[in-house]
Amino acid sequence: MRILLVASAFNSLTQRVHAELRDRGHAVAVELALSDGHVRSAVRRFEPELIVAPMLRTAVPRDIWSAHTCLIVHPGPVGDRGPSSLDWAIHEGATRWGVTVLQADEEMDAGDVWASAGLPVPRTGKSDLYRNEVSDAALTAVLLAVDRFASGTYTPRPQRGTGAARPYFRQELRRIDWRSDPTETVLRKLRAADSNPGVLDELLGGEWFLHGGHPEDRLRGRPGELLATRAGAVCRATTDGAVWIPELRRRRRLGEPAPFRLPAVVALGDRLPPLPEDPVPPAEAARRGTWADIRYEETGAVGQLSFSFPGGAMSTTQCGRLLEAYRAACSRPTAVLVLGGGRDFFSNGIHLNVIEAAADPAEESWANINAMNDLVEAVLTTTDRLVVAAVGGNAAAGGAMLALAADEVWCRAGSVLNPHYRLMGLSGSEYWTRTLPRRAGPETAERLVREALPLGAEAAERLGLVDRTIACAPQDFRDEVARLAAHMASSAAVQVRIARKKPSLEREEAVRPLAAHRRVELAAMRSIFFDPDAPYHSLRRAFVRKEPPARTPPHLGIPVRGGRTVLPPAGIGA
Repeated sequence: MRILLVASAFNSLTQRVHAELRDRGHAVAVELALSDGHVRSAVRRFEPELIVAPMLRTAVPRDIWSAHTCLIVHPGPVGDRGPSSLDWAIHEGATRWGVTVLQADEEMDAGDVWASAGLPVPRTGKSDLYRNEVSDAALTAVLLAVDRFASGTYTPRPQRGTGAARPYFRQELRRIDWRSDPTETVLRKLRAADSNPGVLDELLGGEWFLHGGHPEDRLRGRPGELLATRAGAVCRATTDGAVWIPELRRRRRLGEPAPFRLPAVVALGDRLPPLPEDPVPPAEAARRGTWADIRYEETGAVGQLSFSFPGGAMSTTQCGRLLEAYRAACSRPTAVLVLGGGRDFFSNGIHLNVIEAAADPAEESWANINAMNDLVEAVLTTTDRLVVAAVGGNAAAGGAMLALAADEVWCRAGSVLNPHYRLMGLSGSEYWTRTLPRRAGPETAERLVREALPLGAEAAERLGLVDRTIACAPQDFRDEVARLAAHMASSAAVQVRIARKKPSLEREEAVRPLAAHRRVELAAMRSIFFDPDAPYHSLRRAFVRKEPPARTPPHLGIPVRGGRTVLPPAGIGA
């Protein structure tokens, strides 16, 4: 069918729905709901058979839903209504939740139900929950709803008499009382606000939105007091313990550009009093169960180096710390090293927020891209063990290339890959000119970069970018990866494969050394970074400050040639 996706943003769920529907043979276009006029124009141009709204903050115009079937994805069970569904679920300690696909109608979230799916609610942040359990349930419900619509025989069931709309979850409900709230209450409030809108709080004479929260196992102090720093986060005492807060966003002042999230230590800057740094080595973090953004565990011949950076962005400092941990992991007597394995983002490449906040964004861009290259090079030149990239969440740009540098790439079935750079005005780095063509072939690699469209895990596997797709719940991915890695390490073939790595690298180096790829890629990137008129700077600024685009990016729509609409292929690589 011809399906138009209408969304407030091309976010993770919209990307996944887009990729999965195209992969199933549908002609799919996207229109950002920038105004009712934009949506009406898109409907006229695309003439869709069905409209699906994976993430929509505004109502569909009446003249559209009355003339077309419009399916709305609501992140709540049947009967739940309102704009803060997940916030309420986490706030109230729900252990089960749901996603409902309903027909647009006069009343928000009250239309007839086409499909629904249930989901567990683990103890994690709202954004993590949204990108994983909610995304899985939403995709299940959307695909069922699309099939039911296509059949022409299904009648959606009305919601009349069920549920009631709940109000927007205001900051008054989120506010932390550091004098009385125990750790569990503080964490629940932080999780319900992650990553948007954050919890508004007062700290060191300023007003800040707190983003993210993790329990501390040892440090204690006066409730509300800052106790220490770790990996850019600050530790703050509660009545019965302490929590780590990784990121802060300053409250916006009248007339200034929108502030954005930054590592807490960077955001506070000179306001931060002298605090002890409380580092935790990756192996110790795993043993203690305390919070750390990099962990290392070892079982038999398998080492697992996992990392979790907010939003998947990796700053110069984070890249350096991960490289140090990678080298330490490579000093261990293992046959298989798993890189990643967490349930959320794998990596999205360089840290645009930290770059935007830098005194010299060009210099920080240059330092960050070199640090990413150093990390990817270390993976590419590892010849004494097999390296597996375990992609539990999404990966994009340099983060996708970090995964492709491994010997094998294992993706959870719900992962979305964006192996391209051009939407940020960049030519690309991290040895992509070596890894992407090697896996997908030169023509497909060029097309992926040019089209700049998201790939589902199964489509990526068909193209050769992924070696194994693992169909499991987000909570089970880590254990499933560990089981498969242990099986790989015990295989008689593993030592044969390892023995072939060094000669294979030497043959590739003889054809075109890694240094040559790096030199050419970085020369192009440097010319962009240090050109003040390069689109990268305005695109970065708009992305970081969440400035709405003036129109839907052309590559997301269906092009029209000679007055006739040309449909995209059924699936990338199909």
